[in-house]
Order: sequence, then C-alpha cells, then structure tokens
Amino acid sequence: MFVSNGKPSFPYDYFSKTVGQPLTNTQVYNDHLGALYHGGENLYPVDHDRAINSFLLKEDGTFNEELMKELTTIPDTNVGFLYYWGMCIPEWVEKKEPEIRKGRSLFLGFDIDNPTAKDLWGKIIRKTGELTKGKKVTELGYVFANEPHWYSEKDHWTYNYQEMHGISSYTLNNFRKWLKNTYNNDIKKLNANWETKFSSFDSVEIEIPIDTALRGKPIWYDWNRYHMQRTTDWFTFNQENLHSVNPEADTHIKLFPRTFYEDSRSHGMDFEALTELTTMIGHDAKALGGPSIRPHIKSDFVEKYAYKWDGMAILHDFLESVAPDKINVNSESHFLSSGQWRDLDTRTSYVRNVYWLATLMGMDANMGWFWARDPDGSPEDRLEGELNFFDPGLGGAYAGSVNMQPHVANEVTQVMYDLNSFSEEIIALRNQKRPLRLFYSETSAINTPDYMTQTGTIYNALFFEGLPLGFVTKNIIEKQDNSTWSTVLVHKTKYVTEKEFAALQTFLNNGGTVIIDSDESLSLNEYGKEHKQKLSASKGELIVLNTENIESLKKAALESVADQIPPVQIVADNSEKYKTIISRVVTQEDGSYLVNLLNVGRNTTKIKLQLDSGEAIAVTDLMTMNTMETSFELPSEGVLLLEVKKK
Repeated sequence: MFVSNGKPSFPYDYFSKTVGQPLTNTQVYNDHLGALYHGGENLYPVDHDRAINSFLLKEDGTFNEELMKELTTIPDTNVGFLYYWGMCIPEWVEKKEPEIRKGRSLFLGFDIDNPTAKDLWGKIIRKTGELTKGKKVTELGYVFANEPHWYSEKDHWTYNYQEMHGISSYTLNNFRKWLKNTYNNDIKKLNANWETKFSSFDSVEIEIPIDTALRGKPIWYDWNRYHMQRTTDWFTFNQENLHSVNPEADTHIKLFPRTFYEDSRSHGMDFEALTELTTMIGHDAKALGGPSIRPHIKSDFVEKYAYKWDGMAILHDFLESVAPDKINVNSESHFLSSGQWRDLDTRTSYVRNVYWLATLMGMDANMGWFWARDPDGSPEDRLEGELNFFDPGLGGAYAGSVNMQPHVANEVTQVMYDLNSFSEEIIALRNQKRPLRLFYSETSAINTPDYMTQTGTIYNALFFEGLPLGFVTKNIIEKQDNSTWSTVLVHKTKYVTEKEFAALQTFLNNGGTVIIDSDESLSLNEYGKEHKQKLSASKGELIVLNTENIESLKKAALESVADQIPPVQIVADNSEKYKTIISRVVTQEDGSYLVNLLNVGRNTTKIKLQLDSGEAIAVTDLMTMNTMETSFELPSEGVLLLEVKKK
C-alpha cells in the first residue's frame, strides 16, 4: 500500500493534465485536482508531453538532448509515473528496417520481435531509467505500455484499427523455433497434431489473422499460446533493461480490461504472467454509469443494476488473486466517462459508489479520465484541430466529461477524502482471506469460445454473498499459501494441461476441497485429447455435481465455506429475485464488526442487520457517527460504512 504519515493512503488525480504546465503550478497540481505527475501519452510525433518515446534516440546513436530535458528537468516535488510510449517510430528506423511496422498494434507502432526495435528501445529504456533513477516522479512506477493488445483473429472489432494484419518474418521464425522446442524437434508429431505436411519446422506457415473456425484445434492453441509468450518476452525485455540500470524501479503495464473479461484470447496478453512479471499491478479498469452510447453494444446490465460494475470487479479480483501483495495502480480510470459511456448529468451517487467499490477491491491509486483544462479554465489546445486515427480521443472525449461537470469533480474529491479518512478500515476490509476460489485456466480460455462469459456468470452469481471472491490457477496453487482458501470451484473448464491438472490434484492431496460441475470439465488437454487420469479426493474432498446449473453450484460452494461466512447477517430485500447489495464484514480487535454496504441495484433496498447468535446489537454510521436502527433502507448507489457492536 501507499503510506502517508504512517497511515494507508489512496492517491488520486486526473489523467492527461494540460501539456507543459510545471508541477509548481497550483492551479493544475493541488489537493483538489490531485498532485500526481504522469509523463503523458505521446499522441503526436512532436508533442511528447514528457513521455519517453522513440524520438529520444537519433539515427547516429546519440540522444536528442532537447527532448531529454523534458525528463531531466522534471522538479523532484511530486510523486507520479512515467510512460514508455511506443505508438510512433522514427522515419529513419523505418527506412533502415522495412518490416518494423509489420505486426504492429494500435498503441505499439512497431513489431516487438524486430531486432532493430529491440536495440532502439533497449538503449532508450536504459538511458532514461538511469537518468530518472530515484526521482519522486517514478514512485508510482514506469508504465511499459498503454492498453497493449494484438488481436490476431479474423473479423475482430479491432481489424480497422491497425491490429495484426499479418506477422513479420521475425515473428514467424520465432514461432517456428517455439514449435520446434514444443514438439521436441519432431516435425511428424506437429504434422499429426495439425493435420499438415510440413517438411521441416523451417517450412511451417500460418495465416494471420487466423480464422476463428480453427478455435479448439491444435494450430489455434499453439499460435495463441506462443502469441502470449512473445508478448511476455517483450515486456520481460523492457523490465530487464530498466532494472539493469535502476534495480529498484517499480513497473506496471496499463492492461486493457476487456482483453481479460471478454472471450477472445487472440490478443497475445497473458494477464497472469504480466502481473507476475511487473512489480505493481497496472490497468485502466472502467465502469459504465449507464447504457453504452454505441448502439451495437448490449447494455442489458441496466435491467438489474444501476451501473456496469462487473468488468471492473472481476478484473480486480483476478489481479489481486495473482499478486495479493502488489500495489494496484489504475493509471487511467474510466469511471466518469469513456468511449462507450457519457452522461451530461452524471449522478454523484454513482461517482461515490464506483470509486468506493474500486478502492475496496484493491485500487491503491488512480488517475481519472480526464482533465483537459488550462490553468485559466479554458479547454487546452490539444482539443482543437482535426480528429483522426492518430489523434483519437482528446477532442472527442471532452463532451460529457468531468471537465463539463463541476458536481462530478466535487464528488470525486469528496469520496476520495472519505476513503482516505477511513483508509485503515478499507485496508482491513480488503485484506480478508478469499476462502472460495474460481479455477481459471488460460488453456480453456484460448480453446473455448465463451469461457469468460461462463466464468462471468458464476462469478456474478457468487459476488453478492458477503465473501471476497478469488481465483486460482496452476501458478497460484504452486506459488502461494494454499491455506488462504479452502475451496476451489471448477466451472465450464474443459481444457487443461497436464500441469494444471496436477496442480489441482496437489491441492486435493494437501487437504483442499474441489467442486466440479460435471465430468466434462478437466476432461481434455490443450490439444483436445482426453486426459487418461481423473482427480482423486486423496486427503481432501472432491465433489462432482454432474450439473452445470448455476444455483446448484452456488449452493454447494457456499455450503463448503459456511464456517467462514461472517457472523453478521445482512438480510436484504430489493423486491427482485436477484441480489444487489455488496457486503463485507470484518471482526475488529475489540470484538465489534466493521460492515461495508454498497447498493449497485436500481432500487432502494430494505436491510436488516442481525447476528447469527441472535444477540442484540447497536449500529453506528462511521461517516457521521450517528446511531442507526438495525433495520433501514439503502437507496440505489448508496454507500455505508458501519460499526456493529453487541449491546
């Protein structure tokens, strides 16, 4: 966690502050707007906004000292983070290496397998890492990329946004080497698996973007597994270069949330591996306060909930499960507006609820999207001019943003003040064990067309039961203390590698409980071949329900962790058949209970608090220190932090 004066602290600010303003300008950097500095994103080849970009290195191998001053002259007064912004590449590099852009993505404008790109960025990372070592502006880390993704399947929504339209010879040759190693130099084995007739590994070809009709086949799995590995290798290269000159540097990647919670896995992003790699958790989690402004996007969440909370929630629970001891930085929080959602009269209740929920779920620092006013209040000059692909967002992002809504700016400050006032209580609530874990398999995610949809369904069903949810993977079982959870639920997870299977068996051998929906789960390996063995209970408990019914799975899972459900009962009635109250309960040292309640439903909910023991209780609203009745109403998007004591 971040600590200020010995107390947990949740720093906050706005993203993309006005260009060129010094940190000493209190009209831009202050306690209300926030006082964090970030080396902004370089949307223009000449307007670098202090981002670390490829224009720092000249063709003769020397550095552009004028551009470098933008880094070296940052005053050492504000904490912040710096960006390695890779959207553009100098013309001299393109002339030297014709393939430099082949296989580029939206926000990384070059081929990450290209030796020239690696040489260029290795030099830049080492030089800038050395020059900025120990500076306050890097205390929130170095960000290696903005929303990286390389969707490589046909007809994906990113197809018109310069995603992977083919791969370079470097990527293809590296893939061939990976296949050669994977198949132990046995081309006959590959041909049998792929149903091909390649004469050698050097002759292997693959069409990218790949046809989704191949999903579930060995060629699909091999490409997507390799695609993730090459991306992890690129960011490992970044971090190793930085740490070679600045070993204490903190690092993260602004992970693009939908690449995790949507079904496609052709993007090359292994969220677990990348979160294990970097020293901090990084992302730009978002929420929709209302229906999407894009007509082709479903907004069916409005039938149940006041806002779309689940994408942000499942991302946090997964990342916090992978790296429970790492600081969590949302370097571009899209809670207030985004490319999918705007509201000219945004509800302050929504602002309070969503910031509270995100912080409760692990967010340690955030920079809200976005602040585009100059110190005198006028819109800054980046909002002017013609919009095009390489200038994608600032002008079009202004309308309906916080820049036009003073009541929203005020509420952001108010809720962050409140969260910081009760930071110790928030940390206590978030530090609870996660006794119930959902098993996550990247193997099934790659091979199954709706794996994340199905995972989201069971996640949502369990989310409102008063227990922090978590995930386990092979790596989490092998690397973390298994006593922090007791039950693993396996749902719609057909494909697992032998190592994933073995990890679950180890958990059972050590006395854990595994609940499986049906025999179909865990039945096939990564190539669709049946596993020869079945899980056995050993010293643990193995429950195969032979049903995929969500309510049956939920009932079995909750019964398994019944002894770990808090003794404070929250009885809620929202006049609906589904739940909308998010509750967390912690027992405090004096025997009282800390209770957090958030209503993400559309309706006011009637709530009654009581103890399992039936003993009388006294309830205090910690925000006001007023006493409350044990029965009360919580409005839509209401937030309460309570103390419950036995009388």
